[in-house]
Amino acid sequence: MNSDDTHDVPDVSGVSDTSRITQWLLDTDSVEDFLQTLADAALQLSPAQSAGLTLEGEGRPLTVVSSGTPASELDEKQYGQDDGPCLQTLRTGEELRIDDVREETRWGSYPGYAVACGIRSSLSLPIAAHTHTAGALNLYAAPPAAFERTDLTALRALAAEATGAIALAQRIADAEAFADQLQQAMRSRSVIDHALGVIMGQRRCTAEEAFGILRSESQHRNIKLRDLCTALITELTGQPPITPVWHRRP
Repeated sequence: MNSDDTHDVPDVSGVSDTSRITQWLLDTDSVEDFLQTLADAALQLSPAQSAGLTLEGEGRPLTVVSSGTPASELDEKQYGQDDGPCLQTLRTGEELRIDDVREETRWGSYPGYAVACGIRSSLSLPIAAHTHTAGALNLYAAPPAAFERTDLTALRALAAEATGAIALAQRIADAEAFADQLQQAMRSRSVIDHALGVIMGQRRCTAEEAFGILRSESQHRNIKLRDLCTALITELTGQPPITPVWHRRP
């Protein structure tokens, strides 16, 4: 999502209040929308002309949301040269304020590019520092020393809320992965139980003996036990086994 997309401008009154953040979470349909709301709010709370939120995913940084221009272009310049204030904050977890990019000798050709884009000062705030989804909230302003006299309390609170939202999203993703694994396990168990019943009926043996027969055949043919059981049931019935579907409670 970027600044060209249409979205409601957030109400930043009382933005440091937890109830306000909770309301934003309730009013948005996705983590991306929530982060966009935070980026928009950061822009209102600062003298910046543009804001972007960078996260590291699959080993590379990405501007997941932005507000105003030219945040995306400045972020991409830093990604391209693998160096810049945004990436420094992302990697160190430390807040970084640049009062005049013209005086910077760090970060290769980035300072000159920022000046050419009409940006003289910037502020990068760490998000989810020292995690595998570390990032930075980046604010870019046209005048030099734009953030020198700015009260950063509310902006730091926004960065902290972004950290919380990302942690929540990760926990949801982990829960969904666990649910998928659980469902797969339940399906496998159902197929194996069905096959055990078939072997017990054919061989007039116990469940333990039937399992030993299936396991031995699985090892002999070098195929997974579930696949062996699926093939057995399909051969006997003419169709693959019907497995239960586990539904999570809403």
